[in-house]
Amino acid sequence: MTPVQKLAGLVVLILVLMASAAGVTWQVQEWRMGKRLAEQAGQHQGQLAEVSAAAAKQVSAEQGKRLTLEQKLSASDRQHTRELSDAQRNQVLLRDRLATADVRLSVLLDATDSASGCNVPAAPGAAGVVHAARRAQLDPAHAQRIIAITDAGDQGLIALRACQAYVRAIAPDSSPAAGAGSP
Repeated sequence: MTPVQKLAGLVVLILVLMASAAGVTWQVQEWRMGKRLAEQAGQHQGQLAEVSAAAAKQVSAEQGKRLTLEQKLSASDRQHTRELSDAQRNQVLLRDRLATADVRLSVLLDATDSASGCNVPAAPGAAGVVHAARRAQLDPAHAQRIIAITDAGDQGLIALRACQAYVRAIAPDSSPAAGAGSP
């Protein structure tokens, strides 16, 4: 072997050793980076799990609030329906009693009004024991109309109370203006 061949063989050997060292170093770096990436992926998964758990908890809390509100609104609706039904039943009973003359509506007369033209005696007769102010009975048809008007008013007040309760249930933070009274 000539010295040039020896030198060429030595250069080739050095190049092979350098290439294998570079390959081994490359492999070690790949393992290290793979380990780091795996750790980062694990941390990322952990953070995602925490965020998901927090979001699920928030959704659950909001669903609980919604369910509570729905239950309150349902109870309010049942109460409104019951009040409306009771008012309607009472109006029907009063109309029936007016129709059968069990009850007569009357109005208080002004004793000092000479223009009323009402000839109801000021003092009760011998058969009367009532010592109240003078009153005049209303015609049953007029009484029925008055009852219908008050029925519509009662239903309006009940509906207003239901609407106010609904608004209070939906927006508990808002309060009525100062000085405003609720029925």
